[in-house]
Amino acid sequence: MSDNLLNIKNVSKEYYGNKVLKNINIELKKGEIHALIGENGAGKSTLMNILFGMPVIHSTGGFEGKIEIEDKEVNIKTPHEAMDYGIGMVHQEFMLIPGFTIAENIKLNREITNPNIVSKVFGKRYETLDYKKMNEDARKALDTLDMDIDEFTTVAGLPIGHMQFIEIAREIDKTGIKILVFDEPTAVLAESEAKNLLKAMKKLASTGIGIIFISHRLDEIIDVADKVTVLRDGEHVATKDIKDTSAIEIAQLMIGRKVSIDRSESAERKTTDETILSIKDLHVAMPGERVMGIDLEVKKGEILGIGGLAGQGKLGIANGLMGIYPAKGEIIFNGNKLELNNPKGSIKAGIGFVSEDRKGIGLLLEESIELNIAFTAMQINNEFLTDLGLLKLKNSGKIRKHALEMIKDLDIRCTSPSQKTGRLSGGNQQKVCVARALTQNPILLFVSEPTRGIDIGAKKLVLDLLLQLNQEYGMTVIMTSSELAELRSICDKIAIICEGKVEGILSPLASDAEFGLMMSGSSKLADERSGS
Repeated sequence: MSDNLLNIKNVSKEYYGNKVLKNINIELKKGEIHALIGENGAGKSTLMNILFGMPVIHSTGGFEGKIEIEDKEVNIKTPHEAMDYGIGMVHQEFMLIPGFTIAENIKLNREITNPNIVSKVFGKRYETLDYKKMNEDARKALDTLDMDIDEFTTVAGLPIGHMQFIEIAREIDKTGIKILVFDEPTAVLAESEAKNLLKAMKKLASTGIGIIFISHRLDEIIDVADKVTVLRDGEHVATKDIKDTSAIEIAQLMIGRKVSIDRSESAERKTTDETILSIKDLHVAMPGERVMGIDLEVKKGEILGIGGLAGQGKLGIANGLMGIYPAKGEIIFNGNKLELNNPKGSIKAGIGFVSEDRKGIGLLLEESIELNIAFTAMQINNEFLTDLGLLKLKNSGKIRKHALEMIKDLDIRCTSPSQKTGRLSGGNQQKVCVARALTQNPILLFVSEPTRGIDIGAKKLVLDLLLQLNQEYGMTVIMTSSELAELRSICDKIAIICEGKVEGILSPLASDAEFGLMMSGSSKLADERSGS
């Protein structure tokens, strides 16, 4: 009998003309732990959405290629069908009901019931819950995971590690489970909890369950997986037996790419030894991007890159300093202490900010392009206003003239400066955000994901503009981006953020392996280099 459990064959997926997966091939054997790794946007989530028959796949034209389970082609149209085929998933976000017991959560939507007098008249929904049998099943699943906790304990107040194990217990309690997908399961766990979870994964694999382990932590992949598949930009880069590879090689495969934007070297750079921004023990409570005690120094006139994987805290730094999310720590900017949690104060001090959330906090979508460009400078610095003593009136002519200059400089594609910003493409909306920040004439400019949603030509334009601001006007720029190639193309140095802290600072010319190891929190594995 074949050991083949899952075959993903030549799977491709297109969203509105954009090919996000290109001929992906993955095999999973019974009892095998197969790791899946790649940067954000590599295609991991899309591939899992296909495997689980998620509506987003079928409502956008389906996919090419085929999925086989135990050598038989299947057509999974819904998550319920995926469950029928024996596919389960352990998410990093918990789907537990706090007021229910562990057993009730494990059996949620699969409760065991007994008929009674009422149900015989009014139907199955009035049957009585069989707590004894439900508790027995839950106990069996918990024992499989070596989890020494009573199944009748209420979930509310349990440690995060316990909640993750309850999620796993729920999946393995399902009858006929063959394939389990673990999506970044250790992301929210402490080190000791993560070790216990990896041990549990090995134990489950030993029973014949095939496991797909999605993780960015190279040390965990090396420790627990049998094979690893690397995805990059929607393409299948390589599949390797763990025994035949190393963390260094996996990191290189994950990061390495043809850099479409060449590195710009210039003698005009005005970097000095003067520290313009000193960040000490910064904590920011930004959901999904928490900052957990960052120390960072930025020199006047440099372009500092901030990189890292999604959810590690890189976006929290600028949002914390600009007062968008609650922050604490000590910030010295341009020789003065900066008051945190005060957006107006940060702008008045000379810090400009281009947010990654252009629709949420970046733009007034129902207002004109010209008003969006001038709005913050009007509010904070009283610019573009005509002073009539008691009255201050908007200087429409000055606003229009400035907007036309910005539209030309940034190549904002629009019908006129009076066009509503909400009617622009995503890329052009982003350019309006950049224009508004520049209108404040900042000393230091924070730009978060400045090229998100912009085509390659426009990306180069925005990056060239940041370089121009830096070189011609001596503006200090801090650029946060998920696009490592872009950071490497214009930054003097790049700080990699992992788990809310600075994992390290690298030269843009550092190797792919060094970047990959730092981004995955595995820089301690760099010692392996000397032995490889």
